[in-house]
Amino acid sequence: MTAVLAPTTIHTTTLALKALRLPSLVRSWEELATEATTHAWTHARFLGALCELELTQRTERRHAARLMAAKLPPGKRLDSFEFGLVPGLSRARIDALCTGDWIRSAGNCLLFGGSGSGKSHIAAAIGYGLIEAGHSVLFTRTTDLVQRLQAARRDLALPALLTKLDHVDCLILDDLGYVRKDQSETSILFELIAERYEHRSLIITCDRPFADWNSIFTDQTMTVAAIDRLVHHATILEFGSESYRKRAAATRALSPGIMPPASATKRPPGPRTSSTSAR
Repeated sequence: MTAVLAPTTIHTTTLALKALRLPSLVRSWEELATEATTHAWTHARFLGALCELELTQRTERRHAARLMAAKLPPGKRLDSFEFGLVPGLSRARIDALCTGDWIRSAGNCLLFGGSGSGKSHIAAAIGYGLIEAGHSVLFTRTTDLVQRLQAARRDLALPALLTKLDHVDCLILDDLGYVRKDQSETSILFELIAERYEHRSLIITCDRPFADWNSIFTDQTMTVAAIDRLVHHATILEFGSESYRKRAAATRALSPGIMPPASATKRPPGPRTSSTSAR
């Protein structure tokens, strides 16, 4: 039996598109219809143009929503990072991390270095790249998230919060070394690490090498277990101890033709990279 379609008008078409939740077409279908008439498009081409418009704008809206939800620090992108100030840090290596192939296998990325060495900037830049690649990201100071998790535990809402975080493809924990060596804090941090192990990805920045993590976790067993889960399937970047921020500020302050002082030209040890372990 052939269905009989009721005559359509601009008003009824717009109402139908709203009911179908196609906001891009609600705004633009009349303009496209005029263009289709002007250029004598076939029905198939007109339909294809409508679909392409809706898909493109849905992608843009999804990207904007992910960017807002990520809470990444503004301006911390790769194009604002001066790689020349950190010898040994490969732009190509960071670009590869931004594609997100390691996210699909629930890998981790661990960045170690002194205060101001550039690790947080690179972590955020990778986060921006992952969003461009279609992944969801959340950037947070580790201490802030630990406090949030503790509050959820007190309110009997921890499972719900962990489930919410489970929807984030990559969680960026900045400055893990600032977590206090407190049973309630470190136990809930360990629970988060264990929850995401081989399931969801983590990017962690820390100013302490693994050898000093006994000052973060309350006992040796928990320290070893946390490190074991993090380094499995991990990419590890070790930055030098000298401050990237100070070197960048010194470089910008120099006038053309004036040589920088010896303290500004001293080359810091470059970062070492590893795919499975760190010292």
